[in-house]
Amino acid sequence: MRSFSNLWFWIALAVMWSTASHWVLGVPFDMVLRARRHGGQSEQDLEDLVRINTNRLLFIARVSGLWLLTLGCFLLTMLGGMGFFYGLEIAQALFLLGLPMAVVALISLSTARLIQQEDSSGELLRKRLTRHRLYVQMTGVVSIFVTALWGMYQNMSTGVLGG
Repeated sequence: MRSFSNLWFWIALAVMWSTASHWVLGVPFDMVLRARRHGGQSEQDLEDLVRINTNRLLFIARVSGLWLLTLGCFLLTMLGGMGFFYGLEIAQALFLLGLPMAVVALISLSTARLIQQEDSSGELLRKRLTRHRLYVQMTGVVSIFVTALWGMYQNMSTGVLGG
């Protein structure tokens, strides 16, 4: 249960943020770059895939959004309480993975709403997706920094590294 001294935790953290920044609203970011370079069918494919994913995301939010928000807040509160109040390190690690991903989910929902409201296509759509990716990456940088600081503190305070 020593999460912060476990290599697999740090690998999972890196993979999570790499995946989150590559898949922008369910669309691989290389599709955005290909649409920018080549246009034509690549552009149409991007617009279709974004339309499908934004409609799906907004439908889920309309139908189950309140329940998902309630469940997410409950789980994060439980992990935060068990982790930081009771000192359970696995709960701290899961909280430090889950909270930033909840922020990414809210950013995704906001971007999907904007894309649908504006009926974005072409250059405007690519700008929205690029901005969304930038926000996800900034969230990831802050998350990795905070997690690394907390992990180092935990490892040094429990004597795992220092003997």
